[in-house]
Amino acid sequence: MSVTVTTEVSLGSLRPISSQDEAPRQRDQEPLQNVAADELSGARAAVVIATLTGTTVVSSFSNGLLTISLPRMAEDINLPHNLLLWPASVYPLATGCLLILAGSIADVISSRKVFLLGCFLQGIFVLACGLAHTGIQLIMFRAMQGVAVSMCLPTAVSIITTAFQHGRLRNLGLAFMGAGQPFGFCVGLVLGGLFVDSIGWRAGYYICAAANIAFAFVSFWSLPKATRGSNNVLSTLKTELDWLGAAMVSVSLGLLSYVLALVASSPAKLRTPINLILLVLSVGLVPVFGFWMNHQEKKGRPALIPNSIWRNATFTSVCVMLLLSWSVLNLLSQLYDGVIPQFIKVMEFFCSLFFQEVQSLSALQTALRFLPSVLSGAVINILTGFYAYKFRADYLVSVSTLLSAAAPLLMALINPTESYWYSAFWAMVAAPLSADVLFTVAALVITSAFPDRTQALAGAVFQTLAQFGNSLGLAIMASISSSVTEQSAIPAKTSPAALMEGYRVTFWVSFGWALLAVIIGSLGLRKAGHVGLKRE
Repeated sequence: MSVTVTTEVSLGSLRPISSQDEAPRQRDQEPLQNVAADELSGARAAVVIATLTGTTVVSSFSNGLLTISLPRMAEDINLPHNLLLWPASVYPLATGCLLILAGSIADVISSRKVFLLGCFLQGIFVLACGLAHTGIQLIMFRAMQGVAVSMCLPTAVSIITTAFQHGRLRNLGLAFMGAGQPFGFCVGLVLGGLFVDSIGWRAGYYICAAANIAFAFVSFWSLPKATRGSNNVLSTLKTELDWLGAAMVSVSLGLLSYVLALVASSPAKLRTPINLILLVLSVGLVPVFGFWMNHQEKKGRPALIPNSIWRNATFTSVCVMLLLSWSVLNLLSQLYDGVIPQFIKVMEFFCSLFFQEVQSLSALQTALRFLPSVLSGAVINILTGFYAYKFRADYLVSVSTLLSAAAPLLMALINPTESYWYSAFWAMVAAPLSADVLFTVAALVITSAFPDRTQALAGAVFQTLAQFGNSLGLAIMASISSSVTEQSAIPAKTSPAALMEGYRVTFWVSFGWALLAVIIGSLGLRKAGHVGLKRE
């Protein structure tokens, strides 16, 4: 029996496609619910980009608000000290393990509908956080907020990639979304610090919820209504969605994220039998998922993330770089969370120690120290959106990552008694460069690697890699720092000097990771050419 072979040109590389792929390809050419008939332009395009970016800003605002307000919140609602980590940790746990499932469902029932539902739910649960009277209520509402956000993140990417053709508008849409996350977080930190000392932290949640609902209504009016691919959504969900694959990914990511969160708070918890079992189960599901994808491809059935996609060197390299870059950025971005000394995550505690205890700064003054990072990140995101298509992807990513490597290097060499402007300021400026450039480039690469009909899934893969990179980086760095501090010759293991030894090593490791990312970007993306070019 002969097999018909065609080729697909994707980002400078050729990928063989067997006849088993033809049925899905024929479905890709049908009118689908996520594909806009005509590209938006002018004022309508600006409103769509502003709305999606605004939703991202508001979501990040709530995280910044929680970070700065948690000590006062814990007092007001009697949150036990052993649960202090969970209002912040449960949010990314819920988001990370449901992104793939939410993206897959959105590709069937419409990204617009799932985004609107997630946006409204996010507003409701942010409001609920502001109304919480017990610690358990706050944790539950934060978890539900994470579920709502998992509906918004991948669908926002899908809406941009389906509403705008390849070119500047698509690049700008993705870039503004990337800039919205750190900007919203910083605004939440600063305003949260003001609210805590004046009108109270609950007012911040009320304002955030109102903004969220407002963006939801604007989204309902502004987002393009795409055509329907099926009149029977339930039947399509049953036949077109790889439910078992989605379940395996969600369970694996959920278990692994849970274990990593525990390790980040206390590396010794990894030795607990139940945590070891959960870790083995989560890792063991990875090869099982690979075998299942191979089985689905051979049978010509829907495969969530086909194994064949990993043969695209550009796609695989970008995914690895996302993990490394977000891990390194996480090490420095945890400076945001460091304004909470009670949050005993290793890197957060170091940053709190450096800015508050060593330099005797208040929480608000500490938050202001990160404005250079937010501003540089926002500027580089916007510039990437405008000019990414002018440069080769390997040059763009490698140079930005090399510049970002200066951030952990400066922090590894820093003298805690020196002026902020001597080293810390430049570390804050350099820290987001790699991740923010890579945000746009990776989004363009990953969404181009997936068919038009699965753009929400593509967005979910992209966001999942970033989320997992954060968790992985923090867990590994926390373990390294704790181990070095425990082996320190300094008797007082909790003293600034002993802790500083561990922190320096983590920054050196991050510097090494950044250099590894440079090598991967230079080699893996050498055939990618220019990304974000307009296609005729």
